[in-house]
Amino acid sequence: MIKAIDNFLFKHFKWTKTELLTAILGTLIFSFSINIFIVSNHLFNGGILGISQLLSSLIEHLFNAKMNTVGLINLAINIPLFIMAYRFISKTFFRRTIICVIFQTIFLTFIPISSKMLVDELITSVLIGGVLAGIGSGLVLSSSSSMGGTDIIGIAISTRNRKITVGMVGTIINTCIFIICGLIFGVKIMIYSILYTVFASIMVDRFHLQNISSTVMIFTKREPKEIIDFVMKEIDRDVTTWEAEGTGTHSKTYISYVVLSKYELTILESHIPYLDKDAFIVKDDGVAVYGNFKKKLAK
Repeated sequence: MIKAIDNFLFKHFKWTKTELLTAILGTLIFSFSINIFIVSNHLFNGGILGISQLLSSLIEHLFNAKMNTVGLINLAINIPLFIMAYRFISKTFFRRTIICVIFQTIFLTFIPISSKMLVDELITSVLIGGVLAGIGSGLVLSSSSSMGGTDIIGIAISTRNRKITVGMVGTIINTCIFIICGLIFGVKIMIYSILYTVFASIMVDRFHLQNISSTVMIFTKREPKEIIDFVMKEIDRDVTTWEAEGTGTHSKTYISYVVLSKYELTILESHIPYLDKDAFIVKDDGVAVYGNFKKKLAK
């Protein structure tokens, strides 16, 4: 049964059980921080979730509805973005994102929103909420996944126009959201919402490994065809390989050399045991890479 689950996750999501559980835990922590520390204080998130909060507030005002609709609205807005992820990023990224957004919708809908501030100081709520939201988002990123939203828009645009970054897209969308918040709910709400976003971004950066490059040498006793195929097809990197000889045993050894982002390295490390249980990796993190090294933001 366990092996069947492992095979299913690997075949359809290129995930291990640990990565799946990490992604679910990340969405839980993120959703908890939103409902307990942000929404309960009438503050706003950035991105698609922030747009969902604004629309939910509008529905509540127009129809005097008390139901928490943020998660459902967020899911609805993400549906066309799923199509964008499928067409312009990758099928694996598309499947993982759907799983994370579904869990996010469930958590945002059923985690109760506190009717009063959990802590007395608003700035304390903003700090705690931002830190927890950043940790949650970071865990999802570290599992090679995404909670959808502006990440998909930014990745899709930046992969086609190198002058535009994911951060630029997010900044433009967030700026529009916070300006609307300021106009409708006042400058205080806008400022504290921006502070929350800053705290969350700082924490996400602790987990965001796509801008860190690593060199990797993989040693195997048998021809590394499966490893090379995985790196080239699933991670989209070229591999340099050569044969060597152990000085002690005089046995043939195959060495595969590849440069990866730290983000891609986590994917390779999690799958090496399935590709060759006798292989071992030597890596060097934080190396400087110049020239035509392809920068990728999702897989």
